[in-house]
Amino acid sequence: MKVNMHEAKSQLSRLGRLAWEGEEIVIAKAGEPWLRLEPYRKARTRRKLGTLRGKIWMAPDFDETPSAVSDLFYGSTVFPESGD
Repeated sequence: MKVNMHEAKSQLSRLGRLAWEGEEIVIAKAGEPWLRLEPYRKARTRRKLGTLRGKIWMAPDFDETPSAVSDLFYGSTVFPESGD
């Protein structure tokens, strides 16, 4: 929605509500886009790396797939061995 500066001054509450509801609000000055009204969002904080160091354990064979599980996939009709 594009509104002129005078309308924006007199209807700021309504425009703010529309912006929160997802409407794109552009305020124009002398017919040209000048401002964009959008909801305030808190700035994302940077994540601190290494906060879980020493708190997570994985088994040494974590990346190894048991043959029983592989057989369920490759021995099924989903992945036929013939390559049809």
